[in-house]
Amino acid sequence: MPIWSAEIKELERLFESFKGQLPDLEKELGRLIKADDENMILLYSRRCLEVIITDLCECELKRPRKTEPLKGIIDKLHKEEKVPPHIITSMHGLNELSTYGAHPKDFDPEQVKPVLVNLDIVIKWYLKYKGTQKDVKAKQAEEINQNIKKTEGSNKRIPIPKKRLIGLVSGLVLIIVVVVVAVLFFTNIIGNRKQTEELEKSIAVLPFTNESPSDSNQYFINGLMDEILINLQKIKSFTKVLPRQSTEQYKGPDKPAIPEIAKRLGVSYLVWGSGQKYGNVFRLRVNLIQAKDNKSIWAESIEEEIKDTKDIFRIQTQIAQAIAVELKAVITPEEKQLIEKMHTSNLLALNLYLKANEYQKKYEKTSDLSLYYTAVNLYREALEIDSAFAKAYTGLAMTYYLRYKWETYFKENYLDSMRVLADRALHFDDNLDEAYYLKGIYYYDAGGQIEEALENYNKALKINPNLSLAYSKMGYILTYIKNDYINGLDCYHKALNLAPGKERPSVLDDLGNTYRALGLMDKAKKYFLEKLTLDVDSAGYFENLGYIDFSVGNFKNAILFIEKAKKIDSTITGLDWYNFTGQDQEAFFDAEKEVEKAKKTGVPQLGILHRIGYAYWKVGKEKEALLFFNEQIKNLSESIRLHRDFGSNKRAQYDLAGIYAFLGYKNKAFKYLDEFNTMDFYPSWWVIYVKYDPLFDSIRNEEKFQKILRNVEAKYQAEHDRVRKWLEEQGML
Repeated sequence: MPIWSAEIKELERLFESFKGQLPDLEKELGRLIKADDENMILLYSRRCLEVIITDLCECELKRPRKTEPLKGIIDKLHKEEKVPPHIITSMHGLNELSTYGAHPKDFDPEQVKPVLVNLDIVIKWYLKYKGTQKDVKAKQAEEINQNIKKTEGSNKRIPIPKKRLIGLVSGLVLIIVVVVVAVLFFTNIIGNRKQTEELEKSIAVLPFTNESPSDSNQYFINGLMDEILINLQKIKSFTKVLPRQSTEQYKGPDKPAIPEIAKRLGVSYLVWGSGQKYGNVFRLRVNLIQAKDNKSIWAESIEEEIKDTKDIFRIQTQIAQAIAVELKAVITPEEKQLIEKMHTSNLLALNLYLKANEYQKKYEKTSDLSLYYTAVNLYREALEIDSAFAKAYTGLAMTYYLRYKWETYFKENYLDSMRVLADRALHFDDNLDEAYYLKGIYYYDAGGQIEEALENYNKALKINPNLSLAYSKMGYILTYIKNDYINGLDCYHKALNLAPGKERPSVLDDLGNTYRALGLMDKAKKYFLEKLTLDVDSAGYFENLGYIDFSVGNFKNAILFIEKAKKIDSTITGLDWYNFTGQDQEAFFDAEKEVEKAKKTGVPQLGILHRIGYAYWKVGKEKEALLFFNEQIKNLSESIRLHRDFGSNKRAQYDLAGIYAFLGYKNKAFKYLDEFNTMDFYPSWWVIYVKYDPLFDSIRNEEKFQKILRNVEAKYQAEHDRVRKWLEEQGML
């Protein structure tokens, strides 16, 4: 039994006393009392305090909290005597100790007890405060109502001197215009490089060559390259700045010629560089190359001793700004501030962070747990040295996400540590695009909070307009969740324009499937073919062609394509294809293959467990089939309850209806079909599933089922026609 069990029980009693009255506090305290790990208890204790302090900031200090540290608000509340001194003491104690949850490191478990004691004191006071506030507000409302008539007509509006205001604004605009024109004119005269104005301001950074005597310095060269590139990405005047992943293949002596690389990447300019590091002495050479004629139009050589991080950030800033000036890219004051920002003042912390990034990238490619632990330890070491290093928090958050995305999919605290770390990063730097991107993932993946997710992706893009991943995530939510295919396609196309080499096939796949959803199969084939030219994945290409035929009800052709794919890649299966055509033995063989695949990957087979069950049932293995059906019922029900993706896109509801229909529970089947029937649009494949899915054979001819089918077909056709018309107007068909 935990040494703080008595404190938890006291908080449980407190929790019951205000249920249904303070939803935000109820949510966090509810999670706390269910937590079984001291680190999570500290995290949720801090979140409870954040809810209370945020409310007090708005009610007592009359302003939103935004990203202001809790300590600062607590001090302000104390200074203005808004909160009794003994409560201030408990708030400070709670705030200081609970930070160990957001920034994990060694601490004495005994310290959890005072956190909980202080939390109990603060919440009890807060509950009394909220009761008092209600009374005060009621009195204020009554006084206002009584005085309305007295004050009516007595308040006269003071007219604003419009002529004077217009004159001032006009003068200010004129000054700004003159300054901008002068700057542009001066740049044109001095630069005299008209060719740079005529070319699109699109750019990619080739891998920098490490010319140091040791490969151990490669992380430093890569880190420098990354930061130069990130700085360029924040300049909106550039039409495209491709990230490092897009150019990693172009290193070494065998890389294609510069014009060919630029053509493949779709950019007008390339940045190439090399670096050497001897102890603290650093030498860097950078070239900006105009791709069409392979001509260097700017070069810089830097050699100096790195004394602290100011030197590194200055070099990165200097290079990015010089490239922008050379290409006549306008840098706004806000962008300049972002580019010149120092993320840490500690050189050792920066080195540890850069090393951690390299291990994280390797872990993402290999899933080697030793690389994961190395990355995590390096990020933590960096934070031990500089606890305000925002980018180290987001690096650690992304590493946790890569590791635990599927392992904790059905847990209440799914991705909580990622969200806490992203918030911690924003606490120190509220202009960090990667932190908003991570919060976008959290809000959608962990709770189906669509608007919050889109808001955070938009915040990330406002800071870094070249963040293709954010556009891809928004494309998915807008199409498959909000059923807004026009704006969803727009996001996907923006993502494709910016996507690096590694991400590009994935975006092409997304676009192909989105056009397939709309029944625009020629467009779908176009993007699947373009994907094939990049990843040379013929098995995946045949599989996609099979999906196209399946989505129009041509099962015979679909099976031909899937069997071509299986000959190339033995891990591919055609479970649905065989189920739909009554090829029971083939379906069973593929079902067994899927079971083995799940054991190896550890990824929950949410989309096919019931299909596996059906395949087992059809060959007489009814006992095993029921195990798969029951497990899938549990998984899908949890997906709906926890607002996971399968519940948000209504796939869980459809699959549950199919399972219950097959097992003879007609009322339950129609209950979930009614929930499925609330969507605004149904992709082409849903029409085919509802028409032909063998799981619904027992109720297919009932009028209620046929009515649902007609609704699905009508909504599919309406959106198909709407988007087709828009594409024709845009000249995209």
